[in-house]
Formats: sequence, structure tokens, C-alpha cells
Amino acid sequence: MSATTVNDKYNAILQAAIEIISEKGLYSTSISDIVKKAGVAQGTFYLYFRSKNALIPAIAQNLISITLEKSREKTKGRANFMEFLQTFIDEIYNITDEYKDVIVLVYSGLAIDHSMEIWETIYKPYYEWFEDELKRAIVSGEIIGELNVGWTAKMIVNMVENAAERFFIGRDQDITREESQHEVFQFLKRSMAPAK
Repeated sequence: MSATTVNDKYNAILQAAIEIISEKGLYSTSISDIVKKAGVAQGTFYLYFRSKNALIPAIAQNLISITLEKSREKTKGRANFMEFLQTFIDEIYNITDEYKDVIVLVYSGLAIDHSMEIWETIYKPYYEWFEDELKRAIVSGEIIGELNVGWTAKMIVNMVENAAERFFIGRDQDITREESQHEVFQFLKRSMAPAK
């Protein structure tokens, strides 16, 4: 079996699982439902996943890969860190809006399976990318240098995602999306701007 065929079948199973579990819930979805939607044999499912619950970390990994790829693409070539940060915030809001059902699915699935520690592994490349952006901004004098880059990268990524999730999933919409993004940006800008 070629690598393309393997990837195609894996992705077909993953996408079918996302659609059906989002619609029916994890417990009401059977592996038969997933393979039927994916157009693969039931035995093929078990080549990639040991159980239905094993899909959730894979779905989470897929979502983080999409987020990192889209964030990198949108922020590439930004003139300075604050422009990078504004673009990053906007893209996270876009992604959260587009994938809100998948995000809810992943959170509920990982909580049920007691697999929240998996997040750190899944997020590692994402955090490392953001750390590199912070380091560049420190070297260029755009943000303060007296910060723990690893911790700050995690905190910013989590804060921006949380704000977007509160807006789109928690329906915390007493202000507009633009105002929400502006508040997040201003808070981060004030906390990292060098003293004048």
C-alpha cells in the first residue's frame, strides 16, 4: 500500500469520525458508522486506531496541525511583532469560528478519556513556533526581554484561544468580535511593550 493510500484512508476515517461524532456524540457513534461514512472496511479502522476513543487525540492532533499551518501562513512576513500578534489573534478567532464543533468534541473526548496531558505533546510544535517569534521580537527590541519565553508562549497561545472559544463557543458576546480581539491585543501589548 502506498503512503498516499495510507494517508487517504487515515484522513477519510478521521474526517468521517469528526462529522459523525460532532453530529451524534462520541457514545452514540459506532465504528460501523465511521467506516461506512469513510468508505473503508472495518478492519481498516483498526489498522490506524485501537478504539473509538483513540480517535480523539488524533482529531486533536489534526486540529492543532491545521491551526499551526494556518497561523504560520497568515503571519508570515509581518513587518513587526505587534502586527504579527494582531494577525495571529485574528486567525485564531477565524479558526475557532470555523472549527468550533470539532473543538467542543475534542475537549469533551479528552476529558472523558482523562487524556488532557496529551495536550502538551500535541501543542509542543505550536508553542515552539510561538517561542521563536517571541525570541525574534526580544532581539529586535520590540518586546521586553525580561520574560520566560517558554511560559509566555504557552500563556499567550492559551489566552488567545480561550478568548476566541469564550466568544464563539461560550457565546460570551456582550462585545463584538472586533472589540474582543482588540481587548486581547491591547492586554498583551501592554504586558510586553518595552518601557519608554
